[in-house]
Amino acid sequence: MSEPLYLAKSEDGYPALLPQMANRHGLITGATGTGKTVTLQSIAERLSYAGVPVFMADVKGDLSGMGAPGVPSEKMLKRVADLGLEGFTPYANSVAFWDVFGENGIPVRATISDMGPLLLARLLNLNDTQTGVLQLVFKIADDQGLLLLDLKDLRAMVQHVGDNAKEFTTEYGNVSAASIGAIQRGLLTLEQQGGDQFFGEPMLDIHDLMQVDENGRGIINVLAAEKLVQAPALYSTFLLWLLSELFEQLPEAGDLDKPKLVFFFDEAHLLFSDAPQALTDKVEQVVRLIRSKGVGVYFVTQNPLDVPEKILGQLGNRVQHALRAFTPRDQKAVQAAAQTMRANPKFDAAAVITELGVGEALISFLDDKGRPTVVERSIIFPPASRLGPLTADERQAMIQASPLLATYGQTVDRESAYEVLRGQTAKAAQPAPGAIPAPPAKPGGASAPLDANDWGNHNGAQAQPRPTPTPQPRQAPAQQESGGGLFGGLGDILMGSTGPRGGKREGVLESAAKSAARGVAGTVGREIGKQILRGVLGSILGGRR
Repeated sequence: MSEPLYLAKSEDGYPALLPQMANRHGLITGATGTGKTVTLQSIAERLSYAGVPVFMADVKGDLSGMGAPGVPSEKMLKRVADLGLEGFTPYANSVAFWDVFGENGIPVRATISDMGPLLLARLLNLNDTQTGVLQLVFKIADDQGLLLLDLKDLRAMVQHVGDNAKEFTTEYGNVSAASIGAIQRGLLTLEQQGGDQFFGEPMLDIHDLMQVDENGRGIINVLAAEKLVQAPALYSTFLLWLLSELFEQLPEAGDLDKPKLVFFFDEAHLLFSDAPQALTDKVEQVVRLIRSKGVGVYFVTQNPLDVPEKILGQLGNRVQHALRAFTPRDQKAVQAAAQTMRANPKFDAAAVITELGVGEALISFLDDKGRPTVVERSIIFPPASRLGPLTADERQAMIQASPLLATYGQTVDRESAYEVLRGQTAKAAQPAPGAIPAPPAKPGGASAPLDANDWGNHNGAQAQPRPTPTPQPRQAPAQQESGGGLFGGLGDILMGSTGPRGGKREGVLESAAKSAARGVAGTVGREIGKQILRGVLGSILGGRR
């Protein structure tokens, strides 16, 4: 068994977190400014020293100081002396910085497919009907073998389903145009919040969060969340996705001497705020079952009422800082916090909670039998690392020195749904092999007949220059009457002629036009015959000049 992790001093001794019980989860609560962050830093530091990797979100920016040794100020030295911590020496922890936006840490990404429709629906603030349509989009993508990796893939897939709604309705169910529009608007909002940087490849491998350094100490993974927490839905959904990945990928481990990973969920109220019941049930399932996979989950929030009762009952290790009972809800929270701890006959826990000073807390950890210990009023040990943030240069130096930067530093954009669907659209817009394109338009408008050159070049070949007509010599009036005219005998044959006694003889083209007109019923047929006649004449006679 690993050595107990001593975290505080009380009247009766030193409350300690047992490493073999650290995966039974925990809760750290207290009002703003009561010392929750220092407690979080101290617990994470001692877990790391025991060889347990840690993941935590830094919503205020001050946890980055864990990567530098503490500064022995006068105040710290006094507290160390009061607590009897002989041989206390500040030291730096092995820290890896992560950032969804890639600014203050190694880029961390997830794919759309791994996030899944349930978490995305919460991220997009969809109702039940819209969530059903989003699930349908994922199902169609799976059936058609289309990869959903980033936001542009999902947008293209949603558009594809919307454009072909009638085709998919029979097999998959109704696809509402209003729901498609709501999803697309949600995706646009998510992109403006930075979601396009979070979704993509290479996706985070959770085993990279479970590393130890050359001294056997667990790596402390710090997620830079100062900017991320400004989009509460994205922040909470990302952390919940990470928990789900740990739950799905890690094998059963049973009872271990120490956890494989301890996960701190700061600002936990964001996870459960306006969460649908399905999501709350998912969190409860993960918290209840992930213990057997060697992972401990610790929720950090101001009020214990922020955590649903079903989940609250799974949290065995408790650190309760001061609460201010200014409102009826605050008073209810004080009573709830006191009642969930094993009572100490020496004091009234409900009264003490409102009297605690900064750095003081009521502590109740699990013993080696898994039973809650009697609650004790304690003073938290100071961490050995720096209290406060790193400078920008210090942080960047640590990021550039990380071996993980080579793996996650550059985005990979391989062929996925967006490229495939865009290729299909481009292919559909091209004419089929052997198809005859539409003839070119004439300057005279759509109703203008085409001349011989127009029809001769309908296949797209380069147009040949039209030959200049050879001027014909003027004929005598007698020749014109006898049918010689402008075209000579050819004109008489085509157009007909007038005989010596005034009789009219039909030409070949006029006979053909009349036959065509008689073969077509009604006025429409006669009009078509006239169009044929005009078209043929235009072709033979060289078109309009």
